[in-house]
Amino acid sequence: MTERPKSSAEVEESGEPVVLVVDDDKSMREALKRLFRSVGLRVKVFGSTSELMCSTLPNVASCLVLDIRLPEVSGLEFQVDLAAAGIHIPIIFMTGHGDIPMTVQAMKAGAIDFLTKPFRHQEMIHAVNRALAADRTRRAEHETVSKLQFLYESLTAREREVIALASAGLRNKRIAANLGISETTVKIHRVHIMRKMGARSIADLVRIVDVLGIHQDKAGRT
Repeated sequence: MTERPKSSAEVEESGEPVVLVVDDDKSMREALKRLFRSVGLRVKVFGSTSELMCSTLPNVASCLVLDIRLPEVSGLEFQVDLAAAGIHIPIIFMTGHGDIPMTVQAMKAGAIDFLTKPFRHQEMIHAVNRALAADRTRRAEHETVSKLQFLYESLTAREREVIALASAGLRNKRIAANLGISETTVKIHRVHIMRKMGARSIADLVRIVDVLGIHQDKAGRT
């Protein structure tokens, strides 16, 4: 896998979730297409992983229904490839020859479900709904982190030092001593930080620092 698929403008504009299906069995692809469309889901089907990767990857809530035994790359191998490429789409595996070690490997790597053919329609629909819900949550969390990171990057170098120390619980006097500045200057920096980060309290600031993974102990070490 050398290239991430391009996003689909058409799907992005609609905002509708998409179910991607990869199975080399045409009859299974068509059956799943009918099933998902019958419950109002948008679906795109592919005969191989390479066919999928040459297509578009929608930038909306989505999931991948993936046959575990494929002629080119196995479903488990493709799961690893996707993770390595930074593509975090929820996966539902399906197979006619599943075994416990295979199931364990898939689930440990983050698969939503592992269905053995023939499966009941409701099992698949339930699994897909869970996968789409998980992807919606992941996308919302990613958007939140991106916005906070953008705000954090608007801080000056000194403000970043202050926010790390303040969120670690240090009082203004201790922060001033650590940074070699006056306590008044620390107070001014804190006002600027709260405004730039959209924080209403120190608790908000601590939450933001935690989300961004900024760690600094009370001695001022990162």
